[in-house]
Amino acid sequence: MDLGLEGRAYIVTSATRGLGFAAARELTAEGAQVLVTGRTQESVDKAVAGLGGREEAVGLVADNGAPDTSERVVAAAMDHFGRLDGVLSNTGGPPAGLVTDVLDEQWRTSFESVFLGAVRLARAAAEVIGDDGALGFVLSGTVRQPVAGLALSNGLRPGLAMTAKALADELGPRGVRVFGLLPSQIDTERVKELDTLTGNIELARTRNESVIPLRRYGRPEEFGKVATFLLSPAASYLTGLMVPVDGGALRQL
Repeated sequence: MDLGLEGRAYIVTSATRGLGFAAARELTAEGAQVLVTGRTQESVDKAVAGLGGREEAVGLVADNGAPDTSERVVAAAMDHFGRLDGVLSNTGGPPAGLVTDVLDEQWRTSFESVFLGAVRLARAAAEVIGDDGALGFVLSGTVRQPVAGLALSNGLRPGLAMTAKALADELGPRGVRVFGLLPSQIDTERVKELDTLTGNIELARTRNESVIPLRRYGRPEEFGKVATFLLSPAASYLTGLMVPVDGGALRQL
């Protein structure tokens, strides 16, 4: 299938590793150009090199939670590519913790990065994105059911998912699509870190895999391919949806 990505331009945030990098890699493999962001120049440069260099990708050091990030990122993409066809708003997962243990400042910091940073970017991108563009939000299975020990994600991701649904209504008349991705156990550094917190990473993985119908963790490229399809013109009649990428772990309809 030709996804129609040749010559199109996208932003992928927090894309120096994990799910963001996997999505950026699949986008460039299909012929798109990508601006990726990360927290350090070293990590950004490494990601750009891994994506094929400046012909395919350009990088920008940016903090998702900073108030000026959305305007900087969108302006950089327009300056470099002369167009913007889509955004995949990704952020590193917030710290683990129980509702009774997470402090107010941790809620505020995570809200700025996970929630408000994504809303700011969508708002800025909506002003310049092409009329057949797409805005994607990397969320989590916590949108549909809480995960023990992930209070911040349990609290913030569902609200961002509903915001994305509302945005799909607002931008739909222009032909701009909005969607969310709900990854669960994808074999990334973040998931390894969470498994390590249990005190026995091998046992944690075995237990998690036992309740996934496919009986394994997902591969980053499997997530990246789903994200790339949904961002592409090939998904032109899909909007307002939340797509689990979890091997069947979520049982809801």
